[in-house]
Amino acid sequence: MTETRTKRTILVTGGSGLVGKGIEKYIIENDKSDDAWIFMRSSDCDLKNRESTRSFFEKIRPTHVIHLAARVGGLFSNMKYKVEFFRENIDINDNVLACCKEFNVVKCVSCLSTCIFPDKTTYPIDETMIHNGPPHPSNEGYAYAKRMIDVLNRAYNEEYGCKFTSVIPTNIYGPHDNYHLTDGHVIPGLIHKTYLAMKNNQDLTIMGSGKPLRQFIYSYDLAKYFVWTLNNYEEMSPLILSVGEEDEISIADVARLITEAMGFKGKLIFDTTKADGQFKKTASNLKLKSLVPDLTFTPIQQAIKESCQWFIDNYETARK
Repeated sequence: MTETRTKRTILVTGGSGLVGKGIEKYIIENDKSDDAWIFMRSSDCDLKNRESTRSFFEKIRPTHVIHLAARVGGLFSNMKYKVEFFRENIDINDNVLACCKEFNVVKCVSCLSTCIFPDKTTYPIDETMIHNGPPHPSNEGYAYAKRMIDVLNRAYNEEYGCKFTSVIPTNIYGPHDNYHLTDGHVIPGLIHKTYLAMKNNQDLTIMGSGKPLRQFIYSYDLAKYFVWTLNNYEEMSPLILSVGEEDEISIADVARLITEAMGFKGKLIFDTTKADGQFKKTASNLKLKSLVPDLTFTPIQQAIKESCQWFIDNYETARK
């Protein structure tokens, strides 16, 4: 059942980040309604603080919320700052959902991550398996904080009838990412490293063996299905938003796609003294496919080429 389309005020937390910018582009190009979309930046409100969050909700009075804001980082940042990743994300999520309840938000869709799934599991993972065991120890601070969104969503629904749900994207990449060399995720980090290697006429050193496998989803594709979820998905249980199992790709192959897209001619060196993290976390998108039969995604070669070009064009202002 699709919600009746009266005018809505939709607040997007984390609106200036990778996914928020993807949703903004999708809305500009595709939304024909008179909905008001508010893309909140971290400078607009400190979501770690309850009063700051409450003041912002009071001012905006959202009817719907897409909750993207989080403290995020790559493998090595997650390993180093487990306390901060746990505490900051717990505070952000608790404040946002509490204010959604207080201000009678019709629907809230929060963003989780496949890293919340158990480390020891069978593959492919699906939406029913989130709480079946501990996550990989490398990012347990972030993962446990994110799992609690699912717990809170169900609790708010059972106790207060709130319509709070969540989506679980696989590894996201695209324009407006965080290209920090150590704190960023794998694709933006590799794009930045390749750029610098070319600039300095050096070989490209990649941390780890390059063997781990991942499913990557382009931020503009994710945006489309995030908006679909807001408009159409009626369950409280999470929904995996991902490319298919057959689209899983190794870090080494991703690195080669990036170097090809950027015209890098040097050598790729894999530093096997560095940690690989989880070898794989293959996710099933069968539930999404059953709900959206005409599911389509941008080919990874094209999406990586566009992502590389965006970084080159916006090098001076990109987050890095």
